[in-house]
Amino acid sequence: MEALDYREPQAKVLHGAQGDWEIVIGMEVHAQVLSKSKLFSGASTAFGSEPNTNVSLVDAAMPGMLPVINDFCVEQAVRAGLGLNAQINLRSVFDRKNYFYPDLPQGYQISQFKHPIVGEGEVLVDMEPGVARRVRIERIHLEQDAGKSIHDMDPTQSFVDLNRTGVALMEIVSRPDIRGPEEAAEYVRKLRQILRYLGACDGNMQEGSLRADVNVSVCKPGDYERFREADDFSVLGTRCEIKNMNSMRFIQAAIDYEARRQIAILEDGGSVDQETRLYDPSKGETRSMRSKEEAHDYRYFPDPDLLPLEIDEAYVARVRDSLPELPDAKKLRFVTAYAMTEYDASVLTAEHENAAFFEAVAEGRDGKQAANWVINELFGRLNKAGLTVETSPLSPAQVGGVIDLVAKGEISGAMAKQLFDLLWEQGGEPAEVAAANGLKQVTDTGEIEAAVDAVIAANPDKVAQAQEKPSLAGWFVGQVMKSTGGKANPKAVNEIVRAKLGV
Repeated sequence: MEALDYREPQAKVLHGAQGDWEIVIGMEVHAQVLSKSKLFSGASTAFGSEPNTNVSLVDAAMPGMLPVINDFCVEQAVRAGLGLNAQINLRSVFDRKNYFYPDLPQGYQISQFKHPIVGEGEVLVDMEPGVARRVRIERIHLEQDAGKSIHDMDPTQSFVDLNRTGVALMEIVSRPDIRGPEEAAEYVRKLRQILRYLGACDGNMQEGSLRADVNVSVCKPGDYERFREADDFSVLGTRCEIKNMNSMRFIQAAIDYEARRQIAILEDGGSVDQETRLYDPSKGETRSMRSKEEAHDYRYFPDPDLLPLEIDEAYVARVRDSLPELPDAKKLRFVTAYAMTEYDASVLTAEHENAAFFEAVAEGRDGKQAANWVINELFGRLNKAGLTVETSPLSPAQVGGVIDLVAKGEISGAMAKQLFDLLWEQGGEPAEVAAANGLKQVTDTGEIEAAVDAVIAANPDKVAQAQEKPSLAGWFVGQVMKSTGGKANPKAVNEIVRAKLGV
């Protein structure tokens, strides 16, 4: 099956007082591994537990406690790498990343530095039908999360919750290939979609399961192309990192503000300091958090308590064989198998639950009709009610039953929408609900002919006008549909009206 044909979107251009500028963005996305236990201990990862209840002796850094690798988390990282078409490294090493923070009991974070578990890959970021940016993935490494400091419970004290300490994270590091705020949000959305399809991360940004650090710099038009040709970072501007973004909307707003802030500094003759910043959504601005650390600041060295992690090709093959159909492949199949537009396929494959629901509706039916009903009628109602297909009042069988009644000519499209309302409110089997509520299309030509004759007989002046101007036959069709309460088959009405009028 051939891939869809894409062209790259244009880079976002910002107009400064002294000329045009372009944005360059790289991202570090932290995705929590969908595991019931932590990376190096058996403590629970359940969200919402009472503070400091999901903490083992290992997590609390008690003396003599040694980490033990969670092999399920390793498998999920390999799945994520394969899902991003990335190189899987058969040998990787865990390192200690040393820094002090009150919610980091060990005084270091176990992470991976020079030898990550996953190497180079890529993500195709869809911007619109036929337009996509190919973003290179530099690496994915496994690491443990830190705890949480709480500063708003007491005016004089801060508190620490260690429940998140040791939770397994996959840090997915992109190359600086993203060229605008909208692309950055779509990149995170696409990563989230792939990880959810894989079952490697639930992608719940509100709970902190997926969050992004966004590196932003600006450059003059043409500089980025020179960077790509020589892989020379010196031609790009100084980057600033915006930490812990967990909202697509805030990611876009933060990038736009930060890029304009840097442009103003540069055009005023200043220089941008490389630093870590935070985004304040209430003020719509970024602010300095700390100077940006370099690798040597963390004093990385191999963790002496953990042997190098070694897997073999057979292990990788087994994981690869267990992968589901991923979003891009599913979208391409929907376009070709169901003869639908790329846009409709994108809507249906946005979540794997949506795609499964659609395929259940489409089985044995016209795919385009099924897509139309699922997208326009079902999704529209679900969105309005704040529901998902998993909590939908209608099952695939019920939606399919409505489509079948329309296909057989037993109900009209207007009746089908009425039937949808009834099924949504009270449930039931479509054919039975339609019959009980008098939703049956009149297809008896004799009955329709009698209705047409009655309308023609009552409007002789209109008959003459329609015979001179055939387009007026539609007025008669409308009158017949009105007289039959909308139950007459519109196609049959149209044919009989035209035959009777001789147009």
